Amino acid sequence: MDLIALIGDNAGWAWLVFGLVLLGVELLVPGVFMVWLGGAALLTGLTVFQIGIGWPIQWGLFGVLSVVLVASWLAYSRRRHGDTPPSEDPLINARTARLLGRETALVEAISDGVGRVRIDDTLWRVSGPELPAGSHVRITGARGGLLEVEAVG
Repeated sequence: MDLIALIGDNAGWAWLVFGLVLLGVELLVPGVFMVWLGGAALLTGLTVFQIGIGWPIQWGLFGVLSVVLVASWLAYSRRRHGDTPPSEDPLINARTARLLGRETALVEAISDGVGRVRIDDTLWRVSGPELPAGSHVRITGARGGLLEVEAVG
């Protein structure tokens, strides 16, 4: 027997199997997206069992249910997470941004545009004008892990 004919003759079961496969894919690749497509396929399969509808309408129903379920989940998720209070420390993962405006002394003179400063327990490379070790500098910017400084006073 031809596979396409078999699927056509058992459309309701085909949709249920397709839905279960999509739910299984969600287990392998989590992201809460395939759940809704799997749910749409299961609902389409149940609808096919209740009322016999042709393939074009089945695919249209699957598409509409998929869009409705995904959009409903996104709306619910945004509502649920939309009331999240702002972080008490928004720069927690931006180490160089946290240092902007801070003043410190050069540990190593800036020569050829590069020197070093100690901030807390870390040595940082800095770029700026030629200055001797011990000069006070202010951090004005950053490029990657290289801090840009200017002389203070």
